[in-house]
Amino acid sequence: MNYTDYVRDPDRDCAIAAHRGIWRDAPENSLLAVEAAIQAGADIVEIDVRRSADGGLFLLHDETLQRMAGIDEAPETLTSAQLAVTMLRNRDGGEGNDMTGERLPSLRQVFELTRDRIFLHLDIKDRTVIPDVIACARDMGVAAQVDFWGNLRTAEDLAWVRETVSPHGVLFMAKSRIGARHAEAELDLLFRLAPAVCEVCFDRIEDIAALHARARPAGMALWANTLDSVAFAGFTDTAAMQDPGAIWGRLIEAGISLIQTDEPVALKSYLASRRG
Repeated sequence: MNYTDYVRDPDRDCAIAAHRGIWRDAPENSLLAVEAAIQAGADIVEIDVRRSADGGLFLLHDETLQRMAGIDEAPETLTSAQLAVTMLRNRDGGEGNDMTGERLPSLRQVFELTRDRIFLHLDIKDRTVIPDVIACARDMGVAAQVDFWGNLRTAEDLAWVRETVSPHGVLFMAKSRIGARHAEAELDLLFRLAPAVCEVCFDRIEDIAALHARARPAGMALWANTLDSVAFAGFTDTAAMQDPGAIWGRLIEAGISLIQTDEPVALKSYLASRRG
């Protein structure tokens, strides 16, 4: 099954997206963290992608290598050969985590590792890089397994998606604000595009339920982040670890069917308990 068909399957369980892989005992955005997400049974793994000075595609969240490798350089200033031998600190990096034997992985290495094993949510830090990423995914035969995320706030954003992403048939995830000032204008753009999946930014969980009532007939699934640093309205991983039903359960009941988390193992256990 390709990613779009999976997202639109009305009978699937809530999807688990592992943020930067499972990085409790592996460097974030490393091959080891991605493999751990696969072994844990996550449905999707989120990775961050940047481009090297010579056009190579590598995994890194930050603007520099300082946190994860102790190198105060932007990846865009280094060559692919230099990045390929860069060692990574464990977990989420920083001076408190030891250096490991894991190296900064290329996107091609990740595509090889994940082919037909897990879907990929690609957070491309510079959207001008997206055409290169699409070309790489198509060349490696994994274009049906990846999604691309982007804001959908203006008519220019809509035109960009239609021109840059839509012709290639890859899954695009729109990010939209609901229940806030200018939300109706953003929702108008959302339903004009009608992507298979939308990440929601919200202040009240009731607004998710209202959007779900409109989105479901349009074939649109809803995605939420419970990452502590970017979650909305207190719906965080930390709170979910204390009371998963009050966080993950309420999101699912409101219409969320994909959750990105730093606690994928706990979410998987919670989903099993709901079924059981």
